[in-house]
Amino acid sequence: MNYKSVILNKSDRIGTITLNRPDANNTFNIELATELNNALQDMENDQEVNVVIINANGKNFCTGIDVRYVDGKSHAEYVAWSELMGRMNITMSEMGKPVIASVRNIAVANGVGIVAASDIAIATKNARFGATAVNIGLFCMGPAVPLLRNLGRKKTLELIMTGELINADEALRIGLINKVVNDDELESETLKFARKLADKSPIALQSGKKSFYKMEDLNLRQALDLTDNHFATLCTTEDGQEGVKAFLDKRKPVWRIK
Repeated sequence: MNYKSVILNKSDRIGTITLNRPDANNTFNIELATELNNALQDMENDQEVNVVIINANGKNFCTGIDVRYVDGKSHAEYVAWSELMGRMNITMSEMGKPVIASVRNIAVANGVGIVAASDIAIATKNARFGATAVNIGLFCMGPAVPLLRNLGRKKTLELIMTGELINADEALRIGLINKVVNDDELESETLKFARKLADKSPIALQSGKKSFYKMEDLNLRQALDLTDNHFATLCTTEDGQEGVKAFLDKRKPVWRIK
């Protein structure tokens, strides 16, 4: 696929998707939403990629959706549009490969949705996050879904009802992001974290992530039954056998590349 609103790169088992509407602060239009989702699927299917990074060109990470679409269309048109705007949240949760959000400056509305839906998020000290749609008479209903799974009810409601911005330190404190770094260290620190994951067994990491997301909404017994089965399956794999042997032999494992 020829991409315009995102840029794809891959190097040494790390794939990068760069949001590329800098003049529009990387707001989501139909093209960007479609291309981001397709890019995530391409990375998931690429045998040379173990970890995916989402970053952005321009001043801000992402300032939401292009609300100029809201101009008197039908309910059915808005349903289809809204589904497309948030489709990447489902794709990221269904991917086996870890997704890291690398955030500079503003990440609001759909931007904070990406951060919440990613598996890991690293941000600069000057980053700001918010669910701001309420400020223009709309509501961050889509981003609220991954936010709730990250932050719980009270904090999510505070963000989506007030539309206020929080800084990187607060985002770290409440568990929205994993790490805060200096602006000039964002790329190197993101790659450093991605390298940690890329060096793990691909099949273990991908099986483990899929198991995690599947058990997240189950009750305790269902979750344990599911994960017991997934763990047993992983034990039968070449990497599972190799990892145990390497541990016992006190050597570095040699993973089967998948």
